Amino acid sequence: MSKYNVRDIALDILLAIEKNQAFSNLLLNNSIQKRGIQGKDAGLLTEIVYGTIQRRDTLDYGLAPFLKNPKKLQPWVRVLLRLSLYQMVYLDRVPDRAILHEAVEIAKKRGHKGIASMVNGVLRNIQRSGTPSLEEIQNPVERLAIETSHPLWLVKRWVEQYGLDKTRGICLANLMAPKQTIRVNSARFTQNEVKEALEKEGIVVEPGHFVEEALEVQKGNAAHTQAFREGMFTVQDESSMLVAHALGAEAEDLILDSCAAPGGKSTHIAEQLRNSGKVISLDIHDHKVKLIAQQAERLHLTNIEPTVQDSRKAGEQFDKEMFDRILVDAPCSGFGVMRRKPDLKYTKTEQDVKQLARIQQDILNAVAPLLKKGGTLVYSTCTIDRDENGDVVAAFLADHADFQKDETLAARMPQKLKQNVKHGEIQLLPDAQSDGFYIACLQKKV
Repeated sequence: MSKYNVRDIALDILLAIEKNQAFSNLLLNNSIQKRGIQGKDAGLLTEIVYGTIQRRDTLDYGLAPFLKNPKKLQPWVRVLLRLSLYQMVYLDRVPDRAILHEAVEIAKKRGHKGIASMVNGVLRNIQRSGTPSLEEIQNPVERLAIETSHPLWLVKRWVEQYGLDKTRGICLANLMAPKQTIRVNSARFTQNEVKEALEKEGIVVEPGHFVEEALEVQKGNAAHTQAFREGMFTVQDESSMLVAHALGAEAEDLILDSCAAPGGKSTHIAEQLRNSGKVISLDIHDHKVKLIAQQAERLHLTNIEPTVQDSRKAGEQFDKEMFDRILVDAPCSGFGVMRRKPDLKYTKTEQDVKQLARIQQDILNAVAPLLKKGGTLVYSTCTIDRDENGDVVAAFLADHADFQKDETLAARMPQKLKQNVKHGEIQLLPDAQSDGFYIACLQKKV
């Protein structure tokens, strides 16, 4: 496959993401599989798509001085200029002449000679004079937003919560390519068995940073292996693996995973139970519940019961004080996983955060009566926003005098993270060798 085709496909994917707010990872994977793109071409396509999304606002800042009427640009022309500039600035291995040539050819194909001439002129002007310096932006918060291509409202929010230096670290971490991490199916295999099986398929892995059942992929895609199909492991970030450890499930426990799809945490808990007890895994959507069932079947887990149910109405289906432990891995803004889903930062709004916080509170209120006295409730999100994390937990505790923070959480966390636990809570940021993640552990008073 020619590089010209790769860039043409990249343009189609980027346009679909902008027009339909489609998920970049799903569109990219579908395009690669559907068109049979392999090797270097697949790598280049992935780099262009993710890189252009990650750096969108920075690229627009660089293009602005060279566009006479930016508002009149057709969407596909703007995106073509973005992906071309991304290659010129961030991909040293691709010669500028090749980038310009193929941009002009795409412009001719999709438009006319006038558009092709404009595209050629803009890119050649940038090639000669370079993009404007970010130092021209006087306000440090605005400069950080443009430099790292994050919405200004979000950067301001994080600066208020974490300070400018920590926010810079978060934003820069969000631009880094994430590593693939896998969780060994410890109910059936050892870490060494999984490592050896993957190495036979050309996948290089090393031990994870925190969790003993974690392996970090150094080369290859573990999800495309026979070892994966045989249920030897699950693809999951280490921060997400911490949730099952926080819950501390014991043999024969009856556990409610109230927001379970696609099943990563449910299956981890089930593995820890060694197929004893039961994990009732809820999701509001039938097609997502089927994903949980598929995961359980692939991993040969028989103690998971996938169930279609809105967790806010769980009290209509289950008895009070029925469960030994409850997990609320709540729907959230996903600000902790932006490097995996870069389009998130352009689609979420401040209003979304407020609305999600209300939903999170409703779920906690709904499932709390279902927990036995002395039982454990874990609340977790893959975000770093305090409105969805500590503030939600504080509001819940203020309204539920029968619950308290579980001060024993640190004892169940990996040694390297014990110091991060404060009063039954742990907040990981994206610059800590994992995704951003929040976990709070609560206990129902006896």
